[in-house]
Amino acid sequence: MPGICTGRVVAVTGAGRGLGRAHALALAAEGAQVVVNDLGVAADGAGASSGPAQHVVDAIRARGGRAVRHTGDITTTDGAASLVATALDTYGRLDALVNNAGFLRDRMLVNLDEDDWDAVVRVHLKGHFLPLKHAAAHWRAEAKAGRTPDARVVNTSSGAGLLGSVGQGNYSAAKAGILGLTLVAAAELARYGVQVNALAPAARTRMTERTFGGTMAAPTDGTFDAMAPENVSPLVVWLSSAASAGVTGRVFEAEAGRITVMEGWHPGPTADKGARWTPAEAGETARELLAGARAPQPVYGTQ
Repeated sequence: MPGICTGRVVAVTGAGRGLGRAHALALAAEGAQVVVNDLGVAADGAGASSGPAQHVVDAIRARGGRAVRHTGDITTTDGAASLVATALDTYGRLDALVNNAGFLRDRMLVNLDEDDWDAVVRVHLKGHFLPLKHAAAHWRAEAKAGRTPDARVVNTSSGAGLLGSVGQGNYSAAKAGILGLTLVAAAELARYGVQVNALAPAARTRMTERTFGGTMAAPTDGTFDAMAPENVSPLVVWLSSAASAGVTGRVFEAEAGRITVMEGWHPGPTADKGARWTPAEAGETARELLAGARAPQPVYGTQ
């Protein structure tokens, strides 16, 4: 039977390993033609190799699917533009973009170098913005030409972006930025037939194994591997498909067998004096409001 992505062309960034690899394989298994992007860098962003992307392409083709390799740097204008061009030149269309590429350079804030801040924000946040920008420009042109697409974007945030994570100020800030970018893109691109959602996955990857190694290990007794990246991919496949019609501007958490719709910031207790507060009044009122507010969730990395 045809899969839910049959006939669709999907570009996946950071698809050489971990979550991106699992997404690419799952999309292909559901009939998608996949552009497999990966620069082949180390876990901290150093170096480059075409091997990881090619290995995924080979795996998809060995299973009877269709895939093409892209090893451009999607944090550059040329690299992001060429990702879209590869889809169009190879398959004649682009239906979905899964932004997933990233790496870590963890440090406590007082030890975090400016270069490590810039590198992580660049790959995660700019690495979402540029592919999204070029894909959106293509879809807008299609819509203006009377060929309104049924397009999808799936962005990758993190629990660190939702709650913060000790030792990951750069990563948490970038992942929080992706959430804001998702909401803006969903609002701006709806008129062109584009739906934009974000995912905060929890799974075993090179990044999480370094940070949360003790909780990420695969079981050895044959029980359900809760942290396998393949557990997250079914939701990505559905969000990339036409079956997800009407779902946009949403943030999901996905871990093991659990899917959660995140509801974001909502107003809590409020006080209105109807005039300007004095600092003492503002402080007293703030404490009264906090007493009636829900306690914040714990920040990742704390006990």
